[in-house]
Amino acid sequence: MGAMGAITDVPGMRVGHQQKSGEGWLTGVTVVLPPPGTCGSVDVQGGGPATHETDALDPTTLVSTVDAVVLTGGSAYGLASAAGAQRWCEENGRGFAVPGGVVPIVPAAAIFDLGRGGDFSARPTADMGYTATAAAAAQLEGHDVGRGNVGAGTGAVMARTYKGGIGTASATLDNGVVVGALVVVNALGLPFGTTTQLTEPGSVRLSEERASTPRASADGAEASQGTPLNTTLVVVATNAVLDVAECKRTAAASHAGIARALNPSHTLADGDTVFCLSTQAVALDRSDEAARQFSLITLQSAAADVVRLAILDGVAGAEAVSTPAGDYGVYGAR
Repeated sequence: MGAMGAITDVPGMRVGHQQKSGEGWLTGVTVVLPPPGTCGSVDVQGGGPATHETDALDPTTLVSTVDAVVLTGGSAYGLASAAGAQRWCEENGRGFAVPGGVVPIVPAAAIFDLGRGGDFSARPTADMGYTATAAAAAQLEGHDVGRGNVGAGTGAVMARTYKGGIGTASATLDNGVVVGALVVVNALGLPFGTTTQLTEPGSVRLSEERASTPRASADGAEASQGTPLNTTLVVVATNAVLDVAECKRTAAASHAGIARALNPSHTLADGDTVFCLSTQAVALDRSDEAARQFSLITLQSAAADVVRLAILDGVAGAEAVSTPAGDYGVYGAR
């Protein structure tokens, strides 16, 4: 497990985290802040997504640029953190120009971590989104990225038993194109080699019995609920010049990395979502149709593999936690 590189190897990409733990909290926000003029799109293949502003990234819509991407805990409640990121962008003049000002384009997606710290009402706020965005903006070019139990990975788990978290990886192609990924691993599945089985509603059995289901707390935390709720969130970034449609196709292709890393994936109970961002810096070979197709296929293949590595990096970086709602161990520890 583990990976080389980070999403910040793509020039101009910055990442900021904000999290809270203890006193009922176990959640956070991660913001990916791209350089101005970045093009983007999204592809959602999970059956239980919690998203904000994803329709605006469709290739048939008006806006082609993305000002920030927010990954958050708190399920649908946590999407409020996007308002904080939007406020930071407005204060700094980033957004779609309209008469009188700008409207920042800030899509967001959330994982389900409600109650994992013991308090169901402890969820990310707009202020946390603002702070995470400001933290990203303050980073130096090419900075290291916090992994594991940080940001939106703070309350992430796998198979309702093992701790998940933030992971990242990158690859550089022969043509100078850099592809990076940042993920939040909060999956129903586990890395290949250990499978999960739903034996009855709300019950997960591991094929290798290395941990027990988290204990339920008196206020009705996750382990006492009837349906597992999970998500793997991904931001893929590249310096290659892509239009919105090519970003969407790259996001769709990148879902293969989730399927290669986690078993099962893309279930009805997962909200698996991939954003793709293009900083428009390095032109691909488009001298003829064959060259164009080869360039895109090569990039999209690399993106899928970088996502796989980032997921394994997130699993490797996660640290065990114990809260009033449950004990979540490290995957692979006996």
